[in-house]
Amino acid sequence: MSNIATLQSLIAGRWLGQEAHMPLHSALDNQLIFHTHAEKIDFDEALGYARKTGIPQLMQLDFQKRAQRLKALALYLMERKEELYEISHLTGATRADSWVDVEGGIGTLFAYASMGSRELPSSNVLHEGPAIPLGKRGGFSGTHILVPRGGVAVHINAFNFPIWGMLEKFAPSFLAAMPCIVKPATATSYLTHATVRMMMESNLVPEGALQLVIGSTGDLLDRLGGFDAVTFTGSADTAAKLRGNPNLTRESVPFTAEADSLNAAILAPDVTPDDPEFDLFVKEVAREMTGKAGQKCTAIRRIIVPESQAQAVGERLRERLAKITIGNPKIEGVRMGALASMDQHRDVSERVEMLARGNEVLFSARDGFAPVGEGCANGAFFAPTLLLCRNALVNDAVHDIEAFGPVSTIMTYGDIDEALHLAARGKGSLVTTLATKDPAIAAHAVPVAAASHGRVLILDREASVDNTGHGSPLPQLKHGGPGRAGGGEELGGIRAVKHFLQRAAVQGSPTMLGAVTGEYVRGGAVKESDIHPFRRYFEDLEIGHSLLTHRRTVSEADIVNFGGVSGDYFYMHFDEIAAKDTQFGKRIAHGYFVLSAAAGLFVSPAPGPVLANYGLDNLRFVAPVAIGDTIRARLTCKRKVDRNRTDEQGRGQGVVAWDVQVTNQNDELVASYDILTLVQKRG
Repeated sequence: MSNIATLQSLIAGRWLGQEAHMPLHSALDNQLIFHTHAEKIDFDEALGYARKTGIPQLMQLDFQKRAQRLKALALYLMERKEELYEISHLTGATRADSWVDVEGGIGTLFAYASMGSRELPSSNVLHEGPAIPLGKRGGFSGTHILVPRGGVAVHINAFNFPIWGMLEKFAPSFLAAMPCIVKPATATSYLTHATVRMMMESNLVPEGALQLVIGSTGDLLDRLGGFDAVTFTGSADTAAKLRGNPNLTRESVPFTAEADSLNAAILAPDVTPDDPEFDLFVKEVAREMTGKAGQKCTAIRRIIVPESQAQAVGERLRERLAKITIGNPKIEGVRMGALASMDQHRDVSERVEMLARGNEVLFSARDGFAPVGEGCANGAFFAPTLLLCRNALVNDAVHDIEAFGPVSTIMTYGDIDEALHLAARGKGSLVTTLATKDPAIAAHAVPVAAASHGRVLILDREASVDNTGHGSPLPQLKHGGPGRAGGGEELGGIRAVKHFLQRAAVQGSPTMLGAVTGEYVRGGAVKESDIHPFRRYFEDLEIGHSLLTHRRTVSEADIVNFGGVSGDYFYMHFDEIAAKDTQFGKRIAHGYFVLSAAAGLFVSPAPGPVLANYGLDNLRFVAPVAIGDTIRARLTCKRKVDRNRTDEQGRGQGVVAWDVQVTNQNDELVASYDILTLVQKRG
């Protein structure tokens, strides 16, 4: 026993744990591989360290710099991923299973680094605009800002994805400057432990930004305050227990749960065994049954098919399941590994026994189950098990009992509305799949399914070329679901970062709002000088630097020439008679001519700090510009984002958003937009 490593917690900047406590066993052969530690954790010390050290360290960086750290950390982990794969197989995972956990987790870091660099400012104030005028004379406005909460995030994770489960929560909370205390499920905590050690060895994680708890959370939740947050992934029962913690309720601590759910896959009535959608459906179900040995919160538990197709679906699934080799993932050809532990094996066995009552068993251990590999007879291997329920409308068990393993139940329906009713009987799920070739069925079914599912995958032949799968939460899309699924949200792009920020409404003059948000707010004070804003380097530009251009009168020749260059001969620009019958009563200039003319008014043509224009945001043509109207533009530095990048010549550069307002001779706004440019630095 002395040769068995003891896992350590990372608390207050030091690794804690020498004395062996709970034994942890390999899922493959039940051999003892690690112990948890017996030393008690001082959670008051852990929280104090996160607050006094972690928060200030993170706040020394802005959103952009934290995004850079995430990218560097992802690169560091990716270079060492094989070390994590080597440990991951002890959890019973195949290489494909581990890919989702290891590279899926690292990929989430990359994704949030990229989203952060594109969408977040180089400050610690995120403006959630636009500002709204609150008075008739333009002197009083309001807007929203998001700022770091000044608290600690406690992340409690499930056993099935020890790396991805941690990193998909760590990435957005890190961007939000919220130190994390991570508590992995004990059964597979050795893989999280290895990852955290690697992260700390990188020297990229600021002091106090990450702590690791091996074993129980003790009284940690009892010590949290209203500026902290808790996220949980695991069973619905455990989520309910944690959510009911009196201190969390008393202190109004945000609690986000992502719970296991009875996800469904629906085969629409228009699909026959001769359609590609039929094979895609069967393949997706089989993949979700066997991937990670069915230990996925998104796994398909209920297979909802037309009564006329139940036999065909059952036969095709049996054929696929019979071809899957089960055993030690290191043996070539093995496509399904083990459950995470023998405790998990016992739990799944008990639940399968309950599900089998009154239902038909179409495929199970009796169909040639023989795990391959030395010692696998002692491992936590479980045979893929397929059941058939012909009375799902009245059978509550198939909608209430989840066997968290390679277990699914086929259930039959009469029409699509009955299928949707059966799907909703799961009382809230993370995801459902609808296989159909008919857009009308999708248009009818998806809004109904969306009320009780966090994500809906429409499976057809067109999507199959890029389909990432029923069970693949993506960083760009929301992960979570209503009801039994926990009622929470994770991922979903920058939304996930905002979950860990505090939103506040701010009221004041446009000038003051601009000072707070770091963005020019229309109506606020501008800074005009003899130096054209485009002649200033990035460091020298200030929010509010502005140029009011000279005027230009629009002529008929302008419209004719622009039509010739662009090929746009729309009647409103060229047909005097037809134009008279419109709401404008006369010919008007092309909107894009107004845009081009404005650029001609404000652009400084000589080479200089402005390197490139790479886009427009929020373009609106507010009022028509007719022949004889006179326009001018105001260009104002609205927002600066220092992405800390260099060009091919090694010159630094940043991104500047310019507010552009085009007005006519009556000072009426005719066009409004933001122009985005790359601007060179002096250094």
